[in-house]
Parts: sequence; C-alpha cells; structure tokens
Amino acid sequence: MTTFDGNERFEYQDVTYILAFGEEIIIIEHVPARVNRDTGERFFAPETVARIHALLQSRTTPTKIVRAPVFDFAA
Repeated sequence: MTTFDGNERFEYQDVTYILAFGEEIIIIEHVPARVNRDTGERFFAPETVARIHALLQSRTTPTKIVRAPVFDFAA
C-alpha cells in the first residue's frame, strides 16, 4: 500500500533490520516498516522498535544462523 506524506510517497513493506550489537551482527527479518519510495529511508512504528528491543534483550534462540565475510574498508 502506498501512502502520501506531503510530497513524499511511502509504502508499507517487511524489511530486514541489521544492527551491530556488541561484537555481534544481529539480523531480524520480516520487520514492518514504512519505506520512502524515492529515498529508501525506513521508518518504524514505536511498537515495532519496542518489540525489536525486547527481542534483543530476550536472547531467544535465533531462527537461523548465517556466516558473513568481513572486509576492512581502510585496508
């Protein structure tokens, strides 16, 4: 669904949320967000952010674990 906010167009999508948490990279899939169709900027409802924080604090068993290469840009 596309919505308009002034001159900007937003679309509701499920996105992948990736963050560095201490020494870990955490990936959370299927997170609901409003996405700006022109810039790709994502906005999350306060309830969604609260649920992400609760998930990080709960330390439940992840759905899956992935391996990822790490590159050093400064090298």
